Amino acid sequence: MTDLSLFDPDAAGNPNNNIFGLPFGEQEARVVLQPVPWEVTASYHAGTARAPEHLMRSGLQIDIFDPDYIGVWRQGFHMRTPDRTLLQKSDYLRKEAELYINFITQGENIEQNKFMCKALREVNEGSRFMNDWVHRQTSGLLDAGKLVGLIGGDHSTAFGFIKAIAERNPEFGILQIDAHCDLRKSYEGFDYSHASVMYNVLEELPNVKRLVQLGVRDYGPAEWAYICNSDYRVITYFDKKIKEREFEGETWRQITEDIISHLPEKVYLSFDIDGLDPKLCPHTGTPVHGGLETEQVYYLIRRILLSGRKLIGFDLCEVGISHNEWDENVGARVLFKLCHFLAASHT
Repeated sequence: MTDLSLFDPDAAGNPNNNIFGLPFGEQEARVVLQPVPWEVTASYHAGTARAPEHLMRSGLQIDIFDPDYIGVWRQGFHMRTPDRTLLQKSDYLRKEAELYINFITQGENIEQNKFMCKALREVNEGSRFMNDWVHRQTSGLLDAGKLVGLIGGDHSTAFGFIKAIAERNPEFGILQIDAHCDLRKSYEGFDYSHASVMYNVLEELPNVKRLVQLGVRDYGPAEWAYICNSDYRVITYFDKKIKEREFEGETWRQITEDIISHLPEKVYLSFDIDGLDPKLCPHTGTPVHGGLETEQVYYLIRRILLSGRKLIGFDLCEVGISHNEWDENVGARVLFKLCHFLAASHT
């Protein structure tokens, strides 16, 4: 049991402690964060693989107080050290993926290029390796009775954790905060692309009974068709439609009640930070104008918990790296709130 008698929550964050300057080891912490430094299939901006270490540093600037859930941090939050071997593998395969993406965007036929065929094969094999690694790590934490949050990396990193959640919950739903649907099949030839994570979840994990998407504003015709043909397994609240409802007089509370009505009792939160207005996350992997404010999202999650539904895990992905650390500071504060929501849901 961590002795907090000498810990001053009003003091400056101690870099010798863990996430948010809290003095909890993994064994004592109720919430354990699993970093996944991986961004191999990123199709636009890179940098998110190094988000966990930057969130650790930026998190030291956060005041340890949440007026919604006072003292919940005392249950213990802890982030594991990012795996350097996985990061090195991501860096290597990212270069292969960049060469491959540049090749196909020139309209070239990969079947006539042995090197590009090899690159595509290695990226897909690497993504499966990463999925298995994440599954093993998060399964071990869940079996140890921990509440688990995952920190990407790109959004593809969430698949292995959602699989581990599915193996322990016969029925649950996913609330996805995102600018994108991520319902593409094998995007750019990558079977486990960041743009395919929810497609893979729905196709491979039947325990996911409902996917509710919020903030989507960039998607393709195949994704639209997938949603329309999902028999309401996928319900998408497009950013345009949300704003139109607000323009016409609906309150955010009315809209959130509508959203919550589609969620089952157990909810996994998949938070791609590009679901927010890009003024909050300009260096995320694929920024899109429009989007949500943080307080809109926090209000929704509070209402979900007040409804009696239980948060069973979360991921926070696509936090970018910026020269002025703005993205990292916003990301760290979002992470702080998510840890409180998860712990409070099990109090």
